Amino acid sequence: MSTGVASEAGSPAAVDGIAVSPLIKEPEPTWTVPWLLADRIARTPYATLIERKAQLGNSWVKVTAHAFGEDVARVASGLIGMGLQAGQSVAIMARTSYEWTLLDMAIARAGLVSVPIYETDSAEQVEWILADADVRLVVTESAVLAELVRGAAAAYAAVRPGAAVKVLSLDHDAIATIIGAGQGVPLEQVDARSEALTCDDVYSIIYTSGTTGRPKGVEITHRQAAGLGWNGVRWIPELLNSPDTRLLLFLPLAHAYARFLQLLAIAGNGVLGHTPDVKTLLPDLKGFAPSYVLAVPRVMEKIYNAADAKAGSGAKLRTFRWAAKVAIAYSRALDTDAGPSRQLRAAHAVADRLVYRTIRSLLGPNARYAISGGGPLGERLGHFYRGIGLIILEGYGLTETIGPTAVNLDIHNKIGTVGPPVCGNRVRVGEDGELEVTGLGVFSRYHNNPEATAAAFTDDGWFRTGDIGSIDADGWVRITGRKKELIVTAGGKNVSPNILEDRLRGHPLVSQVLVIGDGEPFISALVTLDKEMLPQWLVNHNLPEMDVIAASTHPQVLAALDRAVARTNRAVSRAESIRTYRVLTSDFTEANGLLTPSLKVKRNLVMETYAEVIAEIYSTTKKGPQE
Repeated sequence: MSTGVASEAGSPAAVDGIAVSPLIKEPEPTWTVPWLLADRIARTPYATLIERKAQLGNSWVKVTAHAFGEDVARVASGLIGMGLQAGQSVAIMARTSYEWTLLDMAIARAGLVSVPIYETDSAEQVEWILADADVRLVVTESAVLAELVRGAAAAYAAVRPGAAVKVLSLDHDAIATIIGAGQGVPLEQVDARSEALTCDDVYSIIYTSGTTGRPKGVEITHRQAAGLGWNGVRWIPELLNSPDTRLLLFLPLAHAYARFLQLLAIAGNGVLGHTPDVKTLLPDLKGFAPSYVLAVPRVMEKIYNAADAKAGSGAKLRTFRWAAKVAIAYSRALDTDAGPSRQLRAAHAVADRLVYRTIRSLLGPNARYAISGGGPLGERLGHFYRGIGLIILEGYGLTETIGPTAVNLDIHNKIGTVGPPVCGNRVRVGEDGELEVTGLGVFSRYHNNPEATAAAFTDDGWFRTGDIGSIDADGWVRITGRKKELIVTAGGKNVSPNILEDRLRGHPLVSQVLVIGDGEPFISALVTLDKEMLPQWLVNHNLPEMDVIAASTHPQVLAALDRAVARTNRAVSRAESIRTYRVLTSDFTEANGLLTPSLKVKRNLVMETYAEVIAEIYSTTKKGPQE
């Protein structure tokens, strides 16, 4: 049994309505990201820190902490040799890889500021980031992206004469080019840059991938990055600080969620791996064998829906759905004083042999935990995964907190909550129900944006998260929705769309859902179909092949969605229920700009894009009931 946080930090608690977590150790002035890496090298110089995927096959090449430190020093020397001055910004626009982590650590080692850019960002977004962060060097994944950046840099230079941005690409030997520039730079100069840093210096400017407005640059200090990393691995030590800890990153490192877990891997004693292509994720999970995985809720939904679809029809499908119900019932029973009954334990053992083992094997042979973040997982999926033997530690955080504000503990996991605050954070509920946060993880300002900074904090210095939630008597936090997404119907009913969207996305046919109805007489929804799941669903239901456009009007598809909506509505009152919906013929994706890189729906943009569809819903049924 893990001792979890109790061994070093005491227990989280709720004091006067504020959820409080103790801090294991307050960061010292010398705590920086280069210090964090140097500490790891000093502790375990010849133990493996990173495993790199080999060019051929599914083998992994071990890189010790000492060897990685030498690679970092060479690249840092090159950055200095290129003329970059301490405090200047370097951007990375590349996929998740060893090179990304190498560049990130080298940028910090050279006393520079890293600026992640998503590979999916538009030229306009790139131009804004280059200008706002005054970026001097950009390393891209490919020559194609390099050309996009050069175009954005030219536009930036046109409005800011004298601004010069150098662009390199990894597929054209960017790392070798940088290292070559550092041939005459002594290691002492690199060390001097690292040692000149303090915990209050800026480590990175991370631009929000939010669902509305122009992205804001969140300044993350070394105090946040190194302090949270050092404290974080001691918060849940058996999961994060063991030599057996293995993490395979596949989410974008431009996102604060994956970025923080990269820091945890360096701060701990385990091994970090990268896989840039989700098409090879399953074999990579098998080959790398992580001890825990990180995922966003949509990935967990996809795994569940794929298992349901693969079950086909008839006896196999009935067996899978019976096993799913058993898993959920078993998990719920774990939270009772009596625990699962003898009959439920027996059914669970049978279901494990028939179904659960196969699903667990998809995550690799060693995976026991999954850390879920980036959006609400939902109780249904949380209980399902715990019921099949995978411990889901759902957490909560924002770009402005770099790491988790709160996360469930391995020793006390309340499904449906995001756990207690971690690492010295404190959470309270404001007068309007909005969660407010203060503590080690909270940023201090938006880059070049004092107005937004002022608006983000209360008069007494607590960060306004924009999320609505509650805190229980133990200090566990529950999220009920986004403040700006709360729907108020014409009848005055407050409706949080999360629970409806979560339940409806649980159907194998459904990819995305947007629940709407603000100021309208009733709730409705826009639904997109999952083109990956559709072919198997059609086979299972003895229907001919058809594309998403044809399926969107097919009577049997619509009948299945009608039933899914009816099941969804059982979770809410009639006034909150979905009265009608429309099936769209194209999905929400990053490529069309309707999803953020963390797979959140850009609600306002979807509503703008499909304004005519929404108008049609309410014009043809305007006299619906108002409750």
